[in-house]
Amino acid sequence: MTATEYDVVVLAGGAGSRLGGADKPGLAVGGRTLLDRVLDACAGARTVVVVGPERATRHPQVRWTREQPPGGGPVAAVAAGLAEVTAERVLLLAADLPFLDPATVRRLLAALDGPAPGTEDAADGALLVDADGRDQPLAAGYRTGPLRTALDGLGDPAGKPVRRLTAGLRLVRLADPRGAAYDCDTWEELERARERERAQRGGR
Repeated sequence: MTATEYDVVVLAGGAGSRLGGADKPGLAVGGRTLLDRVLDACAGARTVVVVGPERATRHPQVRWTREQPPGGGPVAAVAAGLAEVTAERVLLLAADLPFLDPATVRRLLAALDGPAPGTEDAADGALLVDADGRDQPLAAGYRTGPLRTALDGLGDPAGKPVRRLTAGLRLVRLADPRGAAYDCDTWEELERARERERAQRGGR
């Protein structure tokens, strides 16, 4: 195993309640599904795990798994995904990040090679911070060992929030000038993503 290797866990469950029950990862921006856009940004990953119902994707190498119980929430999904991870570093990503790109993936991984703030010790994780100053723990990279230790410390993961999982980790926080952590929880947010994509492609 080399220092550049990493695995990816993409959380693609959830009920899409704010989208009227639509299959959010399967919705398209710029001719690609939200899920495929995330997977495209992680083309260098050794193992890619998607936690959620199997759906069409142009990435045949994906490993599919489900959280237990189904609908048990994001930390339960992290637990299911981590069971498939063997690399020392793992990206933990939501499935609705239309503007995640390879450059941002590289930034997250590079930050894991540096120290935690105020220490000489290696960081446990690196996450994006959005324009409103909010941590985005599902647009992040983590060292697999500390993340597993934090998960074990929670006991039953069902129903627990991701921020509780990451609260005790030594995290590097990265500004997000590219808007890579922008997610699509509502139809309005999805339409804004489509408008931004069209603008980036020159209105085509």
